[in-house]
Amino acid sequence: MSQIDLAKLYKTQISLSEWFEKIGHSNVEALRLEDNEKRERLNVLGQRLGLPFDKPNKFSARAVAERRPKFVEFLADHGQELCALRLIPLDPKLPKLRLRGQTVEKVLDWFVEQTIDLDQYRAEFEPHAKETLWSTIFVVNQKGIFGEIISGGHYQLTQGVFDGHEPISFSFDFTNWYFSQPNSEAEQHVIEIVGRLKINNLGDQEFLRQELNSTFVNDYLCGYFETVYSEDFGLWFCDYNRLLGETLDNNFIVIKNEGEEIFGQTGCSGRVRGRVRVLSPENIFNNQFQDGEILVCSITTPEYLPLMQRAAAIVTDQGGILSHAAIVARELGKPCIIGTKIATRVLKDGDMVEVDAEKGIVRKI
Repeated sequence: MSQIDLAKLYKTQISLSEWFEKIGHSNVEALRLEDNEKRERLNVLGQRLGLPFDKPNKFSARAVAERRPKFVEFLADHGQELCALRLIPLDPKLPKLRLRGQTVEKVLDWFVEQTIDLDQYRAEFEPHAKETLWSTIFVVNQKGIFGEIISGGHYQLTQGVFDGHEPISFSFDFTNWYFSQPNSEAEQHVIEIVGRLKINNLGDQEFLRQELNSTFVNDYLCGYFETVYSEDFGLWFCDYNRLLGETLDNNFIVIKNEGEEIFGQTGCSGRVRGRVRVLSPENIFNNQFQDGEILVCSITTPEYLPLMQRAAAIVTDQGGILSHAAIVARELGKPCIIGTKIATRVLKDGDMVEVDAEKGIVRKI
């Protein structure tokens, strides 16, 4: 299997809202709005609970384009600092645009290139760390808490492509913790983060129910969360999504790769049999993929989406349990096993296999 061009991959990856739009999700507008307004919710949590987050400096897009006084003052004070610029549409049907990792001054070159209606967007300049030490992505729901932590950039977890170390998966059934591999620093970091979402004060819980329609289990705030940690800024929450939290349940499984069977983690549960079709980025558009075949690839990118919709099941070498592709596989109702490491090397076109995504196992039959 040929190596993935990471630079090309990151240019073609899309947001989770765009994944949902491409599969024709019935609730895509609500999901897009939920994503667009995540920092408004985080601001409420910050003010009420002191929850740290990447608080943006906000301006109308027109104020930025016309260099109005308040923006000029911001530019003078912060022009050489790294930022993430998000262009948030006032109409959720319009696309969200973003660029991160540039200085405030430099990102304005990109801003000028965007062909947007200045009166239909606001611009959010979020501070951006020079180096991210830890990133997490996790869900709190009625069954427990589960997710992943990785050293380095957060994009690795959402896109499922890892630049160095692979992520450590974790789960908590409100009694016991489980980690896929020992790492005391990572374990301590996860437990500290999750602890910030335990809200014992009933007044705070009622306030958040009224203000954000929040839900709780065992005093933990339910939802989908993302965090980053850096030496520059410490811990930041960068997402609190209620709708995603409602659609995801705990199916966390970790098994090592041994013997004739191929093991991974469950992206979406289910069990099917079918014939294998191994695809690489080079042959994705020049193949004879048949409806009901088992799609086997290194990682599912947006280009694979039409085949994901036709496949009986999806098996990947890479990916995380809460990567965008795994979440979309769940929405499609396709059994999905991710992170096998070896599927594209071990399986061949035409192999008959059973994909047991209940246990995270692919068996040749």
